[in-house]
Amino acid sequence: VQLQASGGGLVQPGGSLRLSCVTSISIFRFSTMGWYRQAPGKERELVAAITSVGFTNYADFVKGRFTISRDGAKNTVYLQMNSLKPEDTAVYYCRAYGKFEFWGQGTQVTVSS
Repeated sequence: VQLQASGGGLVQPGGSLRLSCVTSISIFRFSTMGWYRQAPGKERELVAAITSVGFTNYADFVKGRFTISRDGAKNTVYLQMNSLKPEDTAVYYCRAYGKFEFWGQGTQVTVSS
């Protein structure tokens, strides 16, 4: 199973980005898919997750700004990030888990003026 994350980049504070995570098999084969992030010197942390039945969960620091969604036909999970702040700067990873766990390679998000 492969997960391919993309969509990161450099954006100014207040800007938006949309991350994509494409899986090599149906996303509904996983009980949950999530986005995590890791900033330099910090531990990896959950940003948002979505279950196979569509329940979503967000970290408090992104509620109201980020939205996780999915497109089953494209085997893709998205993370729409709005009102970005410098503290959102990190490498963002997608994770798929159920019976097994899989991680994507990460995509860098840098929020800076």
